[in-house]
This record gives sequence, structure tokens and C-alpha cells, in this order.
Amino acid sequence: MDGVFPLVLTDVGFAPGGVALLNHIDLRIEAGSRTLILGANGAGKSVLMRLMHGLLTPSSGSVAWNDGKARPSAQAMVFQRPVMLRRSTLANIAYGLKLNGVPLAVRGARAQQALARVGLAHLGERPARVLSGGEQQRIALARAWALEPRILFLDEPTASLDPSAAREVERIVSDIHQSGATIVMTTHNLGQARRLAEEIIFLHQGRITECTPATEFFQRPRSAEAETYLRGELL
Repeated sequence: MDGVFPLVLTDVGFAPGGVALLNHIDLRIEAGSRTLILGANGAGKSVLMRLMHGLLTPSSGSVAWNDGKARPSAQAMVFQRPVMLRRSTLANIAYGLKLNGVPLAVRGARAQQALARVGLAHLGERPARVLSGGEQQRIALARAWALEPRILFLDEPTASLDPSAAREVERIVSDIHQSGATIVMTTHNLGQARRLAEEIIFLHQGRITECTPATEFFQRPRSAEAETYLRGELL
């Protein structure tokens, strides 16, 4: 894929108020990859993702795209609990496009297309806040997809959803990946990680203990912490 890649973290640390949450993170995310971040509660998964996305600034080390060039604008992030504005589902998507500088003349069509891609074209005029949790998360994905991101960050996007809604989100994430986006996602759901991941990053107490192909991780974890986690003994 052309464009600005890869994303490289070099000796990154994050210690707000002197409390170390991440230490000595060295990581490379390649274009077109599908990477899932695993780890117990408090391991630093969400912090790591926010550093990659630029929502947080590292206390030490560097986060760089393409050998230190500027961070691209073509990226998006979806959170566990999406924020819906007091307006229609279409207007929620169009507003995201407006904030990202998309011309007014193309916002409507692009918002309609994104809504259709997630299977909710029939709800375009409904107030977004009255929709179910699963539908709202699909709206959040449509809002991100409409930006045509080169990389999409997802922080526990199915944690509060029932299994049916979660599988629909998984389908959409796979479709976004097929459209050309790099996927970086956190999850506690090992079944989901097996279905979606090509690469696994495993965090333990703020450090990466494994960064390995998903098949290898699930069959032959390299670290004792990962092995314990896969047995369900490290929560």
C-alpha cells in the first residue's frame, strides 16, 4: 500500500505524574496488517493505542510514521462506548466528515454510502441516541469508515455488546480491513482475537512480552505471562 507507513514506536514510555504505565515499547505496525493487542486489565492496552493514535504524548521515546515524517490525518478511532450527537444517524456521520475538512458537496453522499456499508441505510433519519448499543457502534464504525482511514484504531469495540451485535461489528471491521485499512484493536475476547488477528501484541504490566503472528501466539506462546493469560489465569 502506498502512503505514510509504517508506524514505529521506539523505546516509548508513558509515566503521567511519575507513575510508569508503559515502559520501553518498541513496535512496528506495517501497512495493511490486522493487529490485536491483548493483556490483562491494567496492562496498558488502551494507553498504548492512544499513544499510537496521537491522543497522548509519550513521556519518553518516539512515535513516528515513515521514518519520522508527519503523522497522517487519514486515521480514525472507535471507542468501547461511542459518543452520539443529538442529531440523526446521517448527520452524525456528516459532522465527522465536516470536522475532518471534507467538502460540503460530498458529505451527504459519503455519509449515505458509509451507512449502507454497515447495513443501516434505513435508519438514516432516526435520532442516533435512540438506537441500540449495537446499532450505535455500527454508526461509530460508519463514521470512521467514511473518513477512508489508512489506519483504524478500535478500543474494545464489542465489550458491551451481546454476541450477535459483536459478530456484526467483527464483520464490519473485516470489511474495513478488506477496503485497505490497517486495523489495530484491543480486546479481552480470545475467540474474537483468534477470528480477527494476523498479529498479536501481548502486554504485561506496561511492557510488550510478545509481538508475534496470531497462529504462533495461540499455539506456542513465548512468554510465561501469555501462557498464563491464555489459560484464563491472568485477568
